[in-house]
Amino acid sequence: MPVTGTGAGDPPFARVILREQVRDLLLARVLSGFYAPGERLVETRIAQELGISQAPLREALRDLEQLGCVVHEPFRGCSVRELSIADLLEAFPVRSALEGVAARLAAEQITDEELERLAALIEDMRAAAAAGDPIAESSADSAFHAAIVEVARNAVLSRQWEQLQPHARTFISLTLPSSDRGPVADRHVPILDALERRDPQAAAQAMHDHLSEVAARLAPLVQADTLKETP
Repeated sequence: MPVTGTGAGDPPFARVILREQVRDLLLARVLSGFYAPGERLVETRIAQELGISQAPLREALRDLEQLGCVVHEPFRGCSVRELSIADLLEAFPVRSALEGVAARLAAEQITDEELERLAALIEDMRAAAAAGDPIAESSADSAFHAAIVEVARNAVLSRQWEQLQPHARTFISLTLPSSDRGPVADRHVPILDALERRDPQAAAQAMHDHLSEVAARLAPLVQADTLKETP
């Protein structure tokens, strides 16, 4: 994604667009693991890399701070927020509610082309798993969920769901050992099947079951972390 700088004479909307571009790029890097949890985000270095001034970069970082992706410390700047497994698990009831509604709405209006896109993402998960590439598998997984939210065509739901992006599948898949992730692609098939039948109730239930199953896989890791912290 090309990102260009803006000057003092640029129209106001150009600055807003640039800020959103930078925010989306940084968010993608955080969610993909390009920026590791705890890593400092050096403004001067990133601004130089992107060929922009620090002003829109700071605005983008403030947006990410509101999303819970980064934390700001006085005299140290921003760093990627380190999410605990407990943080991830806490978000699941909210994700389940939002994505259940998204699946229900999507089933009522999804097109054949959108169904093909979801099927292709499941195949991408399978290919990534076969290649031993957990990041690519996680990216396809996250894209599958994002696509369903998009198909729901509900702006309020989309805004609320975006607030949970730091807790999205990419983080969870990278947190779980590969042996605990299981057949990621196969766990999305019941959701796709329900959407193909245009069955709102079944789609919502399949999404709820899917997220509940992943939460169950995370729960033992929370207990393990608690035991580690106990003196």
